[in-house]
Amino acid sequence: MSTYRTSSFTYQGHRLVYDEYGSGDNVLVYMHGLLLDAELNRGIADALAERGNRVVLLDLLGHGRSDRPTHASEYRIDSYASQVVALLDHLGVERAVIGGLSLGANVGLFTAVLEPERVEGLILEMPVLEWAVPSAAMVFVPLLLAAHYGRPAMGFLADALRRIPKTPWGPLNALLHAGALPPEVSSAILHGVLVGPVAPTVEQRSAIVAPTLVLAHSNDLIHPFNDAVNLVGQLPNARLERARSPLELRLRPERLTDCVASFLEDTYSGKDPAEEPAAGDRAK
Repeated sequence: MSTYRTSSFTYQGHRLVYDEYGSGDNVLVYMHGLLLDAELNRGIADALAERGNRVVLLDLLGHGRSDRPTHASEYRIDSYASQVVALLDHLGVERAVIGGLSLGANVGLFTAVLEPERVEGLILEMPVLEWAVPSAAMVFVPLLLAAHYGRPAMGFLADALRRIPKTPWGPLNALLHAGALPPEVSSAILHGVLVGPVAPTVEQRSAIVAPTLVLAHSNDLIHPFNDAVNLVGQLPNARLERARSPLELRLRPERLTDCVASFLEDTYSGKDPAEEPAAGDRAK
C-alpha cells in the first residue's frame, strides 16, 4: 500500500482523526460503517489514490481513533454530516465527492441535504433506508441492550479483542476495533443512531441533484437491494452498480474500483455519470 498522512482537527471540542491518500483536485471523502473505522476502506483509498485522486478517510466521532464521548446525543447521523462539512473546512476544500458504506452512505445523503453546494457527487455503498428498518432493529437493538446491560461481559470481551495484534487486512482490523470499543461507547453510538433520523426524507432526497453512484448487492437484510433501487429512482441524477457480493469491493475490488474511479473522473470533468452503463449489467 502507498503511504498516507494522518491528521486531526477539533469539532465542537472533540478530536476527529482522518487519513489522506494521494493528492490533486479530485477529492473523495469516504466513510466507514456503524462501529467500524477507516481501516475498512484503506484498500479502496489506496487504489483510487494511485489513479490520481485525493482520498480522505474520516473516523467519525466515537469510531476508530476519534474521541469517544458517552452521550447518545452526540451520535445522530444528521450531526455526522456537520462533521464532514467541518472536515472540508479544515482541509480548505470547497467541494468534494462524499460517500461511504452503510452508515457512511447515509451520512453522505445528509451532507448533500445540509450543504448541497459543498457536494460534487455522492458514492453510496449499501445505503440503509426504509426496507432495512425491521431487520436493522432486530440486529442492533439486541446489541444495544447487551452493551448497556451486559457491560461487565462486554467489557471483558473488548479488553480481549484489544490485545489482538493488527492484521495485514484492513477490514478485519476494523471489525476487531469495533468489538474492542468500550461498551459504554458502543451503547451511546447505537442509542444515538437508532433514536435519531436514519436518512433524509423522500422529499429531501428528491432534491439532491449531485451526480450519484449507488453500490448495492442482493441477499442482505440490513442493506436491502430494494432500498438501493428505490433510492436511484428518487435521486434525479443517480445510477446503480450491482455488486456481486457484500465483500466484492474489499476482497476482489478491481471491477468496482474501476467503476468508482470512472465515476470520479466523469464527475470532476463535468460529464454526467448517470448516463454511463453499469459495469454490473455488462458483467451479467
